[in-house]
Amino acid sequence: MHKASLPACPQAVDHVDVLRLADAGGVAVSGLLARYAMQLITIPPGVEIPGSFWGDEEAGLIGNEVLVRADTPLHSILHETCHYVCMDPARRENLDTNAGGDYDEENAVCYLQVLLADQLEAFGRARMFSDMDRWGYTFRLGSAQAWFENDAGDARDYLLRLGLIDPSGQPTFKLRET
Repeated sequence: MHKASLPACPQAVDHVDVLRLADAGGVAVSGLLARYAMQLITIPPGVEIPGSFWGDEEAGLIGNEVLVRADTPLHSILHETCHYVCMDPARRENLDTNAGGDYDEENAVCYLQVLLADQLEAFGRARMFSDMDRWGYTFRLGSAQAWFENDAGDARDYLLRLGLIDPSGQPTFKLRET
């Protein structure tokens, strides 16, 4: 099993108690994304989200736009944002729906999304861990928090090496350059 991996086939999970865009407010999330020169695009309720790899209420990603509805989970928004941050410029230039990436990048994305959760007053790290577990992210240590605290050194090193976090583990709000 991968250290950090998304479920192979997510189910419709409207009943899952996770924080959603409506809970945090679009202004706060838009402000966070703007630090990466990204835009939050809100789609009307009930309309399919363009650029969504998983479908349903999951965030979409096209270019530097994260496409969402009010019912889009915050973890999904931050996950797609972090894919954009972690991918190289060539992939970013042609980005439409499938962020791609390898095992190391996926782990880095999961790690960075936890750090970014702390940037949203309505969210925070503890709730991110809980929401990731509720949604079905899988980790070989059994939970997002156990992985982050005990088995994610490679993800942290990846982000540090690319200048996406500083030595203290804080986001630099820079995009991957190479």
